[in-house]
Amino acid sequence: MNDIRRTILWVIFGFSMVLLWDQWQVHNGNKATFFPTPAQQVKAVSDSAAAAPQAAGVPAAVVPPGSVAVPAVEMRAAKKELVQIETDVAKLTFDTEGGTLVRLELLKHADEHKHGSNVVLLDDSKDRIYTAQTGLISSVPGVALPTHKSVMTVRPGARQLKAGDNELSITFESAAQGGVKLVKTYTVKRGAYDMAVKHDIVNTSSQDVAPQLYFQLVRDGNKPAGESSFYSTFTGPAIYTEAKKYQKVEFADIKKKKVDVEKQSTTGYIAMVQHYFASAWILPEGMNRDISIDAVDIGSTVPDCCYRVTMISPLEAIKPGQTKSIAATLYAGPQEEKKLEALYPGLELVKDYGWLTILAKPLFWLLHQLNNILGNWGWSIVSLVVLLKAAFYWLNAHAYQSMAKMKAINPKIMEMRERLKDNPQQMQMEMMKIYREEKVNPMGGCVPIALQIPVFIALYWVLLSTVEIRNAPWMGWIHDLSAPDPYFILPIFMTLTTMLQTALNPAPPDPMQAKMMWIMPLAFSVMFFFFPAGLVLYWITNNVLSITQQWLINTRMGVPPQFNLPKF
Repeated sequence: MNDIRRTILWVIFGFSMVLLWDQWQVHNGNKATFFPTPAQQVKAVSDSAAAAPQAAGVPAAVVPPGSVAVPAVEMRAAKKELVQIETDVAKLTFDTEGGTLVRLELLKHADEHKHGSNVVLLDDSKDRIYTAQTGLISSVPGVALPTHKSVMTVRPGARQLKAGDNELSITFESAAQGGVKLVKTYTVKRGAYDMAVKHDIVNTSSQDVAPQLYFQLVRDGNKPAGESSFYSTFTGPAIYTEAKKYQKVEFADIKKKKVDVEKQSTTGYIAMVQHYFASAWILPEGMNRDISIDAVDIGSTVPDCCYRVTMISPLEAIKPGQTKSIAATLYAGPQEEKKLEALYPGLELVKDYGWLTILAKPLFWLLHQLNNILGNWGWSIVSLVVLLKAAFYWLNAHAYQSMAKMKAINPKIMEMRERLKDNPQQMQMEMMKIYREEKVNPMGGCVPIALQIPVFIALYWVLLSTVEIRNAPWMGWIHDLSAPDPYFILPIFMTLTTMLQTALNPAPPDPMQAKMMWIMPLAFSVMFFFFPAGLVLYWITNNVLSITQQWLINTRMGVPPQFNLPKF
């Protein structure tokens, strides 16, 4: 009767886990894994933005608190156009409406979901919205200044980075509006994903003007194409300030207006983050900025559009006929940790390791050094796991010795359980007596392994987040360590090593626990069929080294390795 009751409870528990997993996927913006529902388009609109009037084509949410919204001013008739420039690493498309970067194709990063195509990070199309915008706003009622909606003219110049050249520039110039003309100059460099963006604000009026310069990243709330349903990565806005460091905000929290970030700062950056890639606006140190994150309706047909992270910097008064220049940096590219850190301290945090960053960063450093020596990310992963297992050798040895002792007394335990199966209380007392007499700690094998879990979880996040292993081959059929094994060879081998490791462990005295000792690893192994090959390689290496060490210790202690097969 007790066995039947326990079986029913385990079934209920298992089904509950399935339901929780399904709802967790939906909560993270993914499609339901087991119980899909028809897709619903969510229109995210900030109530405050919708209620306020528009200011010269700029959503009212951009206007800082306390300022007066400005009615639209008729623009000089002009036709907008798209202008494309190309470097050795990127193809950039600008819209003369606002001189805005509306598309960025990364030439060194193939899109594994579209054969023959490259990753497109920024985009403004019928399927996606993700752009980097800047412009000017005024707190003076009735005055409209050039914004990201103002049509500009593009100055003639080279459109492709030529051999021997290290940089390429493109300049956009607005008509005078509200007594102010805005000139934007983007300068891209060879081999770099960061670009210098200079804003020249020209006072064409007869009186002083004190505009405010805004920088913003706008994108829809959809996950990147091909996002896995078996592991979740962060997609959304983030900010960094000296006071509160790195803060990220979920799209769901923006919808619920539960955004709690640093509102003002003189340091840091704003960013949009997704798996492997990020964009960020970086301003000079000491420059005041107001920061906001909100949802906004831009009239797009793209589902779940749109979300925005904005910085607004008030400028000192500009005298008539004078020009004020503001330099900023726009980064849009892969999360290459070393390059991000060199560009701006703290920018590397867009590669998010979560609460285990303190362990993950040294692990990535070591992995990077190994790759510098070996020149292959796959073998670097194997080598890193070998080094970690060597570092934890004595802890593991203690755990396996405890397991060997448990295995040695297992026949005595099983005989006692059979003899006292009708007297549970006496059975428990006898079991504790055997443990005392044999000097065996049933938890002795768990504690040393538990101490290592944070390190291996941190390594998991390192491998999941490292863009350098994207499209990186290992050997033979593995051409991309960030993609699942196309022939499932590694997951099958990992499942076999997991079963072997489980068979070598002492069987729990309780039959139901013994069955769960098999069911849980096997269920866990199924997920690895959809995990990146690099993660599976790391787990296989860890399993093989653990089995080898356990086998040697058992043999040395006179406990011949034997396989405790399940009895279902």
